[in-house]
Amino acid sequence: MTEDDVDAAGGRTAGTGPGLRVHPVRTALLDLLAEVGTVTATEAAARLGHSSGLCSFHLRQLARHGYVEEAPHRGGRVRPWRLTRDGPGAAGAEEEQFGELARGLEDESWQRWLARRDEAPAAWRRDEAFSAVAYLTPEEMSRVADVIRRALVPYRDREQRPLARPGDARPVALITRLFPLLPHPQDGAGQD
Repeated sequence: MTEDDVDAAGGRTAGTGPGLRVHPVRTALLDLLAEVGTVTATEAAARLGHSSGLCSFHLRQLARHGYVEEAPHRGGRVRPWRLTRDGPGAAGAEEEQFGELARGLEDESWQRWLARRDEAPAAWRRDEAFSAVAYLTPEEMSRVADVIRRALVPYRDREQRPLARPGDARPVALITRLFPLLPHPQDGAGQD
C-alpha cells in the first residue's frame, strides 16, 4: 500500500505540497510532538487512539518531507521522533505551509489553554504571555532572536533526557514571532 492508496482510501483533503497531503493523523502527530517533544509510534498510538503501524507510517511520511526527524536514542528497536529544528527541509511553498500549520497548532493550543486553564493545578494557572513593539533594524531583530534562542539552551536537553527535568516540570509552549509591522494602507489608497 502506498501513501496515495492511504490518502485515496481516506478521502483526504487538499495537498500541502508535492507528495504530502493534509491528514488528520499527521496533524495530530505534529500537535503531539509540539506538546511532548519526542514520541515513538507506539507512544503516539496510545495517546491518539490509532495503531502503532498507522502512526509509524505517518511519522515516516512526515520525516520524508522534512517535518520530523529521528530523535537521538540508545539503539534498540525504540525509534523516537521529534519536530525538525529548522522546519521542513524543502524551501518555498511547502515550508510556508508548514509555518501556517505550526502557527495554527500554536493558536489552537493557546485557545485550548484559555478554555481549560482552570483544570490546571493552581501553580500552573497563570501564563507569561506578553507582546511588545520595538523599533529595530534587521540586524537588531536577528540579535534579539539569537538572545531568545540562547536563553533556552539550558532547557533544550530536557526534551531527550526526561531524568534531567525537575519533578514538577511540564511542557510549556514557547512561541516567539519577530516580524516587521507593515503600514496600514490609507483609506481609499490604491482603490480604483
